[in-house]
Amino acid sequence: MKHASMRFRVDFDVIEDWVSPEARILDLGCGDGTLLARLRDHKRVSGYGVEININNIIACIEKGVPVIQTDLDTGLEDFEADSVDFVVLSQTLQAIRYPHFLLREMLRVGREAIVSFPNIGHWLARYQLCAGGRMPRTPSLPYNWYNTPNIHLHTLRDFESLCTKEDIEILERRVLDRRGHSGLLARKVPNLFGATAMYRIQRGPGMST
Repeated sequence: MKHASMRFRVDFDVIEDWVSPEARILDLGCGDGTLLARLRDHKRVSGYGVEININNIIACIEKGVPVIQTDLDTGLEDFEADSVDFVVLSQTLQAIRYPHFLLREMLRVGREAIVSFPNIGHWLARYQLCAGGRMPRTPSLPYNWYNTPNIHLHTLRDFESLCTKEDIEILERRVLDRRGHSGLLARKVPNLFGATAMYRIQRGPGMST
């Protein structure tokens, strides 16, 4: 399901840095399996991808990546609680019908979750909307309004507010600019200069499973 180009994904380096060697991984909306194959080769992880697109599933199989076909909007009921170390959802949260429900499911299944998404609060998106009066199109949001799979675009503040509401603990945040760097502006004013937001999260003390 991943909607950014798989040729160069700026979030993959961060995900690889965050994932422990030999961890058990569940990659939701795994696309063509590029991330899981990379983690398998570089970090010796084991796990599964979850994908709905048949062409992506075929690509996963060709890479030797185990993959399960399912719709993420129906949840993760086929997976037992605490069955993996990390559940990854990269560049897919904004395309999920009920993001809060899926986040809770991710933290039921995994010890931690890693989430990345395009930031609609980035200055370029704001400029295009305010100055041009049109829905933004940026490198991290490349679709037209009429053919986008994204139905819940959000900012860093939106996501962090949801985490507070759902009693989700943020362990680490990494904000990347349009070049994929965690530069000074992206660190100091992340909601304005961050093109891609990345979070490591876990269940808060009051969150039920």
